[in-house]
Amino acid sequence: MSNRHDKSPRIGVLALQGDFAKHIEVLERLGVRAVPVRLPDHVDGLGGLIVPGGESTTVGKLMSRFQVDRAIIRRADEGMPIFGTCTGMILLAREIEGSRQPTLGLMNMTVRRNAFGRQVDSFEADLDVPELGSQSVRAVFIRAPFVTRIQNSARVLARLEGGQIVLVREGNCLAAAFHPELTDDTRLHEYFVGMVRAKLGGG
Repeated sequence: MSNRHDKSPRIGVLALQGDFAKHIEVLERLGVRAVPVRLPDHVDGLGGLIVPGGESTTVGKLMSRFQVDRAIIRRADEGMPIFGTCTGMILLAREIEGSRQPTLGLMNMTVRRNAFGRQVDSFEADLDVPELGSQSVRAVFIRAPFVTRIQNSARVLARLEGGQIVLVREGNCLAAAFHPELTDDTRLHEYFVGMVRAKLGGG
């Protein structure tokens, strides 16, 4: 295992609040060096970063308070891949419907918070994600957002049957409205690790 870690990319998971531990577990299962990120200097030297689910207002305030947001934006501008899930999707968006909440603003999309209702309205669905192969992806939605508008180079990777956009990629950024860390299907994490490896030049 140690040899595999020595050759693997180093991926951070924002650990200010929310479901960061599960993402770390998945990355470790994939043989990736996963590190919790809480301060600006934790972002330095990372090959990629995951912004997990949680409470978007709280996470946004904590990022600003500790100036982690500036460090993330700087590294994103340098091309570091970033993967946002649920709250992470909200924070990556340039605009949140009906809210002036600060975001990282790294993806040309507009999101709707709590778009499916409260936590009691959580649900699962099978998604067709061609980039991950022919087998559908089981997605867990918990107080989830969805994307209402995309622009420029942002492209849709998956929609629900009702047409709601729930998986988007734009350049080095990937955003999912659901929680891929809550199922045994690691393909989306593997896809992101592939983005990181591609940026680092393989290996």
